[in-house]
Amino acid sequence: MARFSRIIGTGGYLPEKVLTNAELERSIDTTDAWITERTGIRQRHIAAEGEFTVDLAEAASRQALEAAGLSSVDLIVVATTTPDRVFPSTACLLQSRLDIHGGPAFDVQAVCAGFIYALSVADHFIKAGTANTALVVGAETFSRIIDWTDRDTCVLFGDGAGAVVLRADDGPGILSTHLHADGDYADLLHVPKGVSTNLASVQAGTAYVEMSGREVFRMAVQKLGELVDEALQANGLERGDIDRLVPHQANIRIITATAKKLRMPMDRVVLTVAEHGNTSAASIPLALDVAVKRGDIKDGDRLLLEGFGGGFTWGGALVEWRS
Repeated sequence: MARFSRIIGTGGYLPEKVLTNAELERSIDTTDAWITERTGIRQRHIAAEGEFTVDLAEAASRQALEAAGLSSVDLIVVATTTPDRVFPSTACLLQSRLDIHGGPAFDVQAVCAGFIYALSVADHFIKAGTANTALVVGAETFSRIIDWTDRDTCVLFGDGAGAVVLRADDGPGILSTHLHADGDYADLLHVPKGVSTNLASVQAGTAYVEMSGREVFRMAVQKLGELVDEALQANGLERGDIDRLVPHQANIRIITATAKKLRMPMDRVVLTVAEHGNTSAASIPLALDVAVKRGDIKDGDRLLLEGFGGGFTWGGALVEWRS
């Protein structure tokens, strides 16, 4: 008998502090109109002092577990670019917080595509029969690697966490996942310092995101467009067979371009970019959780989840939603 994984619970968490475009106007050379027109972002959430990635991950995970009716899982995979420690992993810290013990727990680092990578890993664990349940989390305190004087990056990013619970099932579920990367483009979107190469900068809190925005935009539109074709072909589907797009909330122009590729009206695209900004690995599960809680996603809907991030990394998951 075929074995699949399906999502049985979602959760999300955003820090209490909200940073609006109007507030950014007072500290950098920008305007609310410029940010909104170029990105679609109106505000972002910022983790409080003393609030860390594992705290955000825990809050989102508890919601997802409650929605799934579970108190424990066999596997925990956390996607994050901003772990609280070099080690242990954020997943291990989260496992302890949730009082879950013994099963595998580890982090995945693929920046804004991280949640898709983590979801694919968990899906393969379940399909292989090595786990029956899995908690998949995207969590970021991205504000801590942002130069708040750099208007090209500081207007884009925020903090948050989203989570889903997967369970083995005899029917889909997750129809397919598609992962890609090309390290030749690493310098177009990166943090050029790290533990091995420049520990002093990391310790001093000066390891910040650097981005070549125009080039990133062009590659994101191209690769996500190709991803649409790949996911449809793999499942023998046409564009009209996709009911909802749940994209990484990086930039409204990138999202619009992907929707156009699908020939999908924007009212069928899950949009949280205005309220959340770009929360990197947390972006897709946060958007999914919002859509689920609003009742936008119905039983039998086919969803395309997709994201593009530094590396470059990109990926997508085609999901048949089952209530």
